[in-house]
Amino acid sequence: MLDKLAGIEERYEEINQMLMNVGEDYQRAAELGIERAELEPLVRKTAEYRQLLERQEEAQGLLDGEGDDMRQLAEAELNEIEPQIERAEREIKAMLLPSDPRDQRNVIIEIRAGTGGDEAALFAADLFRIYNRYAERKRWNVEVLSANEIGIGGYKEIIFLVKGKGAYSRMKYESGVHRVQRIPVTESQGRIHTSTATVAVMAEVDEVEIDIPDNDIKIDVYKSAGAGGQNVQKNATAIRITHFPTGIVVSCQDERSQLQNRMRALSILRARLFDMETEKRREEREEHRRSQVGSGERSEKIRTYNYPQSRITDHRINLSSYNMPAFLDGDIDAFIDELATRAEAERLAAVGLDD
Repeated sequence: MLDKLAGIEERYEEINQMLMNVGEDYQRAAELGIERAELEPLVRKTAEYRQLLERQEEAQGLLDGEGDDMRQLAEAELNEIEPQIERAEREIKAMLLPSDPRDQRNVIIEIRAGTGGDEAALFAADLFRIYNRYAERKRWNVEVLSANEIGIGGYKEIIFLVKGKGAYSRMKYESGVHRVQRIPVTESQGRIHTSTATVAVMAEVDEVEIDIPDNDIKIDVYKSAGAGGQNVQKNATAIRITHFPTGIVVSCQDERSQLQNRMRALSILRARLFDMETEKRREEREEHRRSQVGSGERSEKIRTYNYPQSRITDHRINLSSYNMPAFLDGDIDAFIDELATRAEAERLAAVGLDD
């Protein structure tokens, strides 16, 4: 790791020298300034780390000296320094990891009812409520982009946008199949039923990042309909977009104007296409690993919600909580923190920084 840090420090000094001689090339100065700003936190942390290593070396040298007092002082110094060194190493390793450019973006989340009929649709509504409450805790904003409701308060499908700094970095771990075990209100024999819902998490994508040629899509306009098939508007404002190359179909009918529904449907389509391309590239690099939307892991359950036992279990990290009410109220940070820690450990291992 020290060799990598030395290379970064050398590049930082090189940039400083280049900035002193850049002259009136303001474009080049701006580019160098951005690169220096990105490296500066790591360079500062590295300097602190080297100072700690020097103190550790000096204290270890005193251990071999004469006099009990000096040895005791050296031992006390080492006991103080070693935890600081470990903490600095963890922070530096995390800073050395390439950041996911999507982490700070808004996020589009799709929840679809799976096996289980109406009970699965009710569970989809529960998941939406969990994420909505979590967003409130984070002071993020939630906008429903599209919803296909059933008459008893559930959703066959709901798509929504979460706006907030770092939304994708936290919500990306929710992708996969969620399973619920509980007694439906319509169950007269008291039997526990198992239902599922699938969650897909995608970073919001700017229009310039995904170009969708007009001849690749077909846009249909129709009348919006509420639960039970009742028309809720006289004008045809709902939009259905079909993307021919992939077969993806996106519908949006929640807004009052055709233009708003069209913009939202295109936003969802761009996010799906961007996510598909990202997943394709990742799979090409790591064929043996399957995670996130569109991969093999999506068919596997990631979390089980056992209502009779008030237990939530995340199968990826073998973590359970017996506080179902708090979890349903959006208190899910303990799970996300552990998932983020595990993901960081895997990334460190992948780049050889897990020593």
